[in-house]
Amino acid sequence: MIWEVFRQEKSGDYHKHCGNVHAPDREMALLFAEIQHGRRKPTNSLWVTPQKEIGEVDTEDAAFGGTTDKSYRWAMTYNFEAAASEVEESESEQVTADRERKAQIEKAGGN
Repeated sequence: MIWEVFRQEKSGDYHKHCGNVHAPDREMALLFAEIQHGRRKPTNSLWVTPQKEIGEVDTEDAAFGGTTDKSYRWAMTYNFEAAASEVEESESEQVTADRERKAQIEKAGGN
């Protein structure tokens, strides 16, 4: 029996599909998933589910997404003005000052 494996990297993250294992029952599937998918990467938890139990709806079965343009919902569509010239000059001065400070520290022996 094939079991699909979903791995959660950190507590609070979503579980993401990471592969499958072949096992006769749930306990063996969890053990195999732990060995194959949870051992080498940071893992908080694993889910296993029989492959037959996963349902699917694809584009032939349903129409996904709206037909209206809702690009206004994405912040990337908003125009923004570049930073004022005073801000750019100030940032440049800060970068120069940091560089000079690091050079002085290195010249003084790193303290």
